[in-house]
Amino acid sequence: MVKEVFRRRSIILGAAAVMAAPPMLHSETENVVTEESTVSRPRRTRNTSYFRKRDWQDHFGKIGKGCILCDIESRSLHYWGPDGTYRLYPSSVPMTDELTRRGRTQVVRKVVGPSWTPTENMRKRDPSLPTFMPPGPDNPLGSHAMYLSWPAYLIHGTHDTRKIGRQSSSGCIGLYNTHIADLFELTQLEAQVLLL
Repeated sequence: MVKEVFRRRSIILGAAAVMAAPPMLHSETENVVTEESTVSRPRRTRNTSYFRKRDWQDHFGKIGKGCILCDIESRSLHYWGPDGTYRLYPSSVPMTDELTRRGRTQVVRKVVGPSWTPTENMRKRDPSLPTFMPPGPDNPLGSHAMYLSWPAYLIHGTHDTRKIGRQSSSGCIGLYNTHIADLFELTQLEAQVLLL
């Protein structure tokens, strides 16, 4: 009987400690020291803490031909279809803020087995890149690509699954090949896209 009471107390105390730990361990802001002063800014969080369902009405006026929200901070892509379909996928995002474009655009072209031509800026950053790469297992665009109205910005697959959930792209949004194939089938041309 004593062991059972002790076990119950341990479980209750352990659960209380776990519930209290996140607020104690993680604050909503972090202090950044600069030469001039200390500045408080929002803490960057890992993608799992914000990898949650969202409502399309918070970001779009109407669903129309479909809506895609690419959340750079949480490294997730949300899709809402005109038939009520909702999907949430983990994604790769641009490596730096300089490579990140935010705002509204739309899907203008869809390609199965895309070829890849690195941009001039990509080749300046990495001269070892080829000038052209045909479709295939070494192609960084993976199995499917959806081109946006912004030149050189895409939502595409990747054969390198280590990139998903990371800041690893030169501006595009990357998905696992199985996820981009699913999204590709659901997405209509002229679907709205918002990168934030």
